[in-house]
Amino acid sequence: DLPDHFLPEFPPPIYLTTRPDLGDVSQGKLVTLDNFYDMFNGILNPKQLEGLRLLVTPFPQQQFNATEDRRTVRPSRGVVCFECHANGHTNGSTHLVGDIRPQEFRHRIETPSLRGVNIQRLFGSQRALKSVEDFTEFEQRAAYFDGDPVIATKKGVNILERGSQVHFMAEFQELLDFPPAPKLGIDGKLDPKKATESERRGQSLFFGKANCASCHQAPYYTDNLMHNLKAERFYKPRMINGMMASADGPIKTFPLRGIKDSPPYLHDGRLLTLEDTVEFFNLILETHLTEVERTDLVAFLRAL
Repeated sequence: DLPDHFLPEFPPPIYLTTRPDLGDVSQGKLVTLDNFYDMFNGILNPKQLEGLRLLVTPFPQQQFNATEDRRTVRPSRGVVCFECHANGHTNGSTHLVGDIRPQEFRHRIETPSLRGVNIQRLFGSQRALKSVEDFTEFEQRAAYFDGDPVIATKKGVNILERGSQVHFMAEFQELLDFPPAPKLGIDGKLDPKKATESERRGQSLFFGKANCASCHQAPYYTDNLMHNLKAERFYKPRMINGMMASADGPIKTFPLRGIKDSPPYLHDGRLLTLEDTVEFFNLILETHLTEVERTDLVAFLRAL
């Protein structure tokens, strides 16, 4: 387990694209099946409320179910979408992807935030699903059971109906907004009157020498594409604790808006801090940033 200071705030705030005037609508609470209605009645319409209800309702999963093949001592009703995507954000937990075999090649994946899914066009770090509806359905039918439909049937897979359940869940997810960024202008770049000198220098590096903006473009700091960093250039594939360290292949460009609130970093959570992340890309992209330049770049990222 990671120490709390390497994990996202818990419970995380909830911001809605439809009601920016409300600020954090969670009021410091974790949204659950017990309290979702009281918290959101009068803020969401009935369709969106039903979508949220489904997102906080437990359904059987590979490790948490009522059969003898489970990880819990007692039979379990299953897991809730918002257990890992706490309050529509993330709790920083990781899992193994279900679409790679053999076992040692399965990639570890960190739970991504659902904030800002309305501006994204690819879903899944490598699966390149084309809509949040597709991804919501995929999670229940495949990812929840390691991509094994036979085991899923045995353990009680919940087949979501596309029109009256998946669409409702997706509609609520697409209301989840990025956190406020008071130093950014409408173009997603720093307001010079509000930013510090270090942040301004960091922005210049981001769009210049550091080469970050070749993938992470303003205003949301993503190009909605996939890129292969080819990190295997720097090591030889080998087995480490039962997992094969080898090429990752193309990975989705995740948005950097609000990135300070989403540790740990990279698709698999291998980088604990923004400082680690900047140094990683400094090495991978061979940009030769100085210590002062890396500090300035981190300052800019914290302002996003």
